[in-house]
Amino acid sequence: MSLPIVLASSSPYRQQILERSGFIFESCSPDIDETPEINESASALVERLSLLKAQAIAGKYPDSLIIGSDQISAHNGEIFGKPSNRNDAVRQLTLASGNVVILYTGLTLLNSKTGTRQSTVDTYEVVTRELSIERIRRYVDTEKPYDCCGSLKVEGSGICLLKKLTGTDPNTLMGLPLLRLIDMLENEGVNLPV
Repeated sequence: MSLPIVLASSSPYRQQILERSGFIFESCSPDIDETPEINESASALVERLSLLKAQAIAGKYPDSLIIGSDQISAHNGEIFGKPSNRNDAVRQLTLASGNVVILYTGLTLLNSKTGTRQSTVDTYEVVTRELSIERIRRYVDTEKPYDCCGSLKVEGSGICLLKKLTGTDPNTLMGLPLLRLIDMLENEGVNLPV
């Protein structure tokens, strides 16, 4: 029998991905400092944070497979997390307008029983449409994308702001690279839902 699965996240989007895929799991929100280190790359940041999230709850779940995930977006060397308020969301989208934005999603699966961990970073390239300030404000006021990195809420009307998407797994857009997670779970001997 495989170990219980725990998602180290309060993200409803990550939870929905696992639920839709038929996984039985528990969720627990980790409390970690998400401040980037000096000169830390976007890829290194999300990989480190996904591991920290899994480790933060390992003591509470000592015999479990813990999923940690973190996502940021980057454009022209600037890293964007979740917007802090309306003005920040407008600023993020104004900078992204007509440009390529890369979404970086770190994923860690930690076996808290053995200490074994698997980590990876998945990327998704997003090309945004040319956006007027009026359209950006209307979107922000309607969608309130304050829980989405880069203010791009593709689960909702934010998809209308995009021109092109390039990546391997569409679940990565919502913060959980499911295809890679399935590989990791199989490595741990988990019986998949189907």
